[in-house]
Amino acid sequence: QVQLVESGGGLVQAGGSLRLSCAASGRTFSNYRLGWFRQAPGKEREFVAVISRSGGSTTYAVSVKGRFTISRDNAKNTVYLQMNSLKPEDTAVYYCAAAPYRGAIMPIRTYEYDDWGQGTQVTVSS
Repeated sequence: QVQLVESGGGLVQAGGSLRLSCAASGRTFSNYRLGWFRQAPGKEREFVAVISRSGGSTTYAVSVKGRFTISRDNAKNTVYLQMNSLKPEDTAVYYCAAAPYRGAIMPIRTYEYDDWGQGTQVTVSS
């Protein structure tokens, strides 16, 4: 099991930036793909981004591609989500999650992830 703790959320104006962090502990961090998801009120949790174990490969949701960047530092057991050009529709609770390697295809569905953080609120005002 991997324990995950997110930080960095807050209130920002549209067009602004935030950087989320997710610190991991427990099992070997570098064995896991790390993903970010978000959930807005009344909506299902949706995929945002995922990064491979080495950090060399990433996948993004269409809605955030070009604005968000996922990265990881395996020496610090931390994954990041840099969010630029934020929009009001980005408002949600953001979760990081860990997925063990199960094959070549990057995981983008919630059931593919075994461990989750508690979430951090991001609010973008118009």
